[in-house]
Amino acid sequence: MGDEVFTVLVVGASGSIGQLAVAQALQAGFATRALVRDAGQAARFPESAQTVVGDLTNAQSLRDAVDGITGVVFTHGSHGGASEAEAVDYGAVRNVLSVLDAPARIALMTAIGVTKHTPGHDWKRRGERLVRASGLPYTIVRPSWFDYNDPDQHRLVMLQGDTRWAGDPSDGVVSRAQIAQVLIASLTSDAADRKTLELIAEKGPAQSDLDPLFGGLQADPAGAVDAVLDRDNMPLGEEPAAVVADLDAVRGRY
Repeated sequence: MGDEVFTVLVVGASGSIGQLAVAQALQAGFATRALVRDAGQAARFPESAQTVVGDLTNAQSLRDAVDGITGVVFTHGSHGGASEAEAVDYGAVRNVLSVLDAPARIALMTAIGVTKHTPGHDWKRRGERLVRASGLPYTIVRPSWFDYNDPDQHRLVMLQGDTRWAGDPSDGVVSRAQIAQVLIASLTSDAADRKTLELIAEKGPAQSDLDPLFGGLQADPAGAVDAVLDRDNMPLGEEPAAVVADLDAVRGRY
């Protein structure tokens, strides 16, 4: 990074992982901007974090949030049906990318099992595809079940291929703090660029350096919209026309 100030925008900052990501970004020495729905949420963050108000479903409201940023961490998520997943899980990624005025490093959180078809998963996966198609440097983190860790499960493990589809904690467990750690660490790791991973924690001590873990992963193929090793079960030819148009709009923009 040299002497440049790395400025990070955390999307979904008021959520349980978003607040931890803000804290991790500040600890890393980044100028940190928390995107919130209303100004009253500023009290959730340290004074050293800047808060900016925006609506994830309204791209134009996000212009101030993205002004001058060099990194974006997406920790947002919906808990509703297909329409909310489209508007929030997918829409937030599309809208932020659409108003970026300069390249930025992306860290996107989705979910383990995202390639198993459900309405929510499909929209998260479409958000992943937008990030890959953008040409921006990125890391996509698919965390397993939050905070089901045993007290001695501190060792991070990064998997690929999204083969764990049980839909319960047998797919893996990981703490919210560990998710935030990986998202923030990925922003300045050359080894993490163009990597998509499922994140779990196993028994053992925590690693202080995540670069060897990132470095052990396969990069997504250049120009591909799906992750390396993922099953081919969502053909672009069967996607909604609006989704294909969004992909076309973001391709080559950066």
